[in-house]
Amino acid sequence: MLTNSPSAKVTSYRPFEPRPSRKPATANVLSFDRRSHIDEKVYVRSGHAVGLQGAAAGAISPAVDIFPADIARRRAVTWDGMAAEVVQTTRRQASEYRFCAQRHLLIVYEQGVRNDGETFVEGLPRSTLRDFKHKLTFVPAGHQYYERQDPRVLTRVAYFYFDPAKMPTHPESGIGTGSLAPRLFFEDAALWNTALKLKRLIESARSDNRAYFEALGSVLTHELVRLDAGAPRIEAPARGGLAAWQGRIVTEYIEAHLAEQIPLATLAQLVRLSPTYFCRAFKQSFGVPPHRYHNNRRIEHAKMLLARPAPSVTDIGLTMGFSETSSFTSAFRKATGQTPTAYHRSLA
Repeated sequence: MLTNSPSAKVTSYRPFEPRPSRKPATANVLSFDRRSHIDEKVYVRSGHAVGLQGAAAGAISPAVDIFPADIARRRAVTWDGMAAEVVQTTRRQASEYRFCAQRHLLIVYEQGVRNDGETFVEGLPRSTLRDFKHKLTFVPAGHQYYERQDPRVLTRVAYFYFDPAKMPTHPESGIGTGSLAPRLFFEDAALWNTALKLKRLIESARSDNRAYFEALGSVLTHELVRLDAGAPRIEAPARGGLAAWQGRIVTEYIEAHLAEQIPLATLAQLVRLSPTYFCRAFKQSFGVPPHRYHNNRRIEHAKMLLARPAPSVTDIGLTMGFSETSSFTSAFRKATGQTPTAYHRSLA
């Protein structure tokens, strides 16, 4: 549910120590070649950094650090202004992932389910979402990313790294190199489909796909900018309500985090409004306050789950973020006038 508390922070595991400057060390500059290069390698620890074995060592630097390094096989590709990796874990073992650099990072989770863990992107509350397959996460340049996992299945993920200076600028909004917002476990069909095509090309490792590779990479950068298209930095909502792009971003975020507590400040930050302005604009646009909208969407999703054969009310309540069956039953009855069990029987 929505809360008015400040954004949650990682407590048991600190993602990174504070840094006096966001400028990376010279040795950590991401190197992009104009010629596409494909090579498979296993990352190994090298001092305090993670290096690459083989002739292409340093082709992607910096890259996401994985600890322990030997649990993952990584296939990498670099080209002008962009780099990518396909990462497959080889055993189910507790692991950590870290990244902070002057490069944008898009994470594409093709497969990922964990028994325990958390994911943190600077500027957003941490997430303990268990099943994040088919989700996307975007880490803007200079932001910290940290993830801890006790995996239930072997993880398949793709990392895409972007040079901000070579990102396109949206022709209408002017958004481009430095205005992209952080996003955690979201969904976007166009972005997903393009990223998946690139991932499959990397896995095929065909040398005759360079032109298609670069074309898909260009599409992917434009899709990223499109997410924030039409999002100027404004403080007052248009016509007393949220602008179309603001409503889309907020509702997409809520849908992707139905089972989690969402601080009000997080939603306001996503659309570049103060919490007071945001609450007023949201209610004017949707007819209800943000917390009620969030709860209504949870109940609607619960209805879909209850329509399936032999549901467990307790499991559905937990899936939707209710810690106890009684609290789920109370919220469901308040919204529908029926208990979850009675609603399920009415569909029989």
